[in-house]
Amino acid sequence: MVIFNGKEFGDWECWTWYNRNRHGGGAMKKKTKVQCAECAHIPPERVCMMPGGKTSKGCPTLGKKELVQKARKEYKAKSVAEFARQASIQEGECYAGREKRPYVMHPVKPRILEIFEFAQKMEYKKIGLVFCVGLAKEALIINQLLTNHGFEVTSVACKAGGIPKEEIGVKEEEKIFIGGHESMCNPILQAMVVNESKTDFNVLLGLCVGHDSLFFKYAEAPTTVLAVKDRVTGHNPLAALYISGNYYAWLDKS
Repeated sequence: MVIFNGKEFGDWECWTWYNRNRHGGGAMKKKTKVQCAECAHIPPERVCMMPGGKTSKGCPTLGKKELVQKARKEYKAKSVAEFARQASIQEGECYAGREKRPYVMHPVKPRILEIFEFAQKMEYKKIGLVFCVGLAKEALIINQLLTNHGFEVTSVACKAGGIPKEEIGVKEEEKIFIGGHESMCNPILQAMVVNESKTDFNVLLGLCVGHDSLFFKYAEAPTTVLAVKDRVTGHNPLAALYISGNYYAWLDKS
């Protein structure tokens, strides 16, 4: 059950009501560009989810057929095909009772376990654990769990290098702790360290917005995210969206 603007709705009911009324109660604004987020249909009814399904203006499944075929060709590459295949197998294994009818989705695996299993499916040996020092305790636990599962771990914290923020132009009043030394986050060095270790797979833990982007840019091995930084919600950023209709209504104000 979801509360939105003082009304109670079921999940899909709330989503449909919000999508149809957020432009003042009228029809969706017409878009020529791809806007899957503004599709007028709930996911189970969409053409991307089922053959012959419903579509909206700007649907890439029907409107970007050349790109659809171009993407399909990329999956023909042996390494890409195997990565995608194992990812899909892992996705399915995260639900129990799939053979039952009628089937009700029953998720059973947390993301940390999913990462372990996927890495094992891909026969990865070396894992890079790239983390924020603010989650040092969590990193220690994850490091031990990865080791227990037979992986060789290279872990590197965001402040590695100890470079002062002044070096990238940060002013004193722009620091977190004004008046003292403050090391910059160094995602480029983090990437270089795991690259040098020739990791097969990297796991990101709590890097800041922007810093994570630089790591993705410079990392050579595929990377997944275990948790993202959200200082307010205990690293659960969707929590702010789930209560954006009441307590966090100010998020919608410019």
